[in-house]
Amino acid sequence: MIRKLTLIKVIGLAFIFGGIWLAVSNLMPLMNNQKTSAHTASPSSNVKTEVKAAQKTEPHNLYTDRPKMGEEMGVLSIPKISADLPIFHGTNEDELEKGVGHYASSVLPGEEDNSVLSGHRDTVFRKLGEVVKGDLLVVRTSAGEFTYKVRKIRIVDADDRTVIVPKPRATLTVTTCYPFNFIGDAPKRYILIGDLVRK
Repeated sequence: MIRKLTLIKVIGLAFIFGGIWLAVSNLMPLMNNQKTSAHTASPSSNVKTEVKAAQKTEPHNLYTDRPKMGEEMGVLSIPKISADLPIFHGTNEDELEKGVGHYASSVLPGEEDNSVLSGHRDTVFRKLGEVVKGDLLVVRTSAGEFTYKVRKIRIVDADDRTVIVPKPRATLTVTTCYPFNFIGDAPKRYILIGDLVRK
């Protein structure tokens, strides 16, 4: 009788441990597959996110040929003051004597980021102070016509470098010396900042 009970206990325990072993041995591959798929899904989704981020930050290459230093590259139209001004690549005195200069380290008009134009307050930008928020700045180049709407007007110190910083979207920054009627080297800069609204 005692032997029978012991045998039943042993068989019962064998069934219990056998069942546990069977369950564990079947679950282990399943758990490993889930870990593997989780590890492989994560990097690929990160890669997709990085690619999308790179696509957003890289400027569109609208121009097949980049202008050479000193070359005429377009026209800046400011309807508010009835001005059509030639744009030259570069902001040395040679370019600024002929018209508006394009800061060579900035993107070209129409491209994503900050395109910076400069001109003399006593020649091409004599009436720039009449332009107000909401007015349009139109740039025509070999890549097309780009219309910017003035979002902000700033007056900064002459050595303020925030004028040429990168921007998260297509922006046109137009700068000249200030005050407009100052005699000699003006101590400040007058800045128009426009967002691309049409191209």
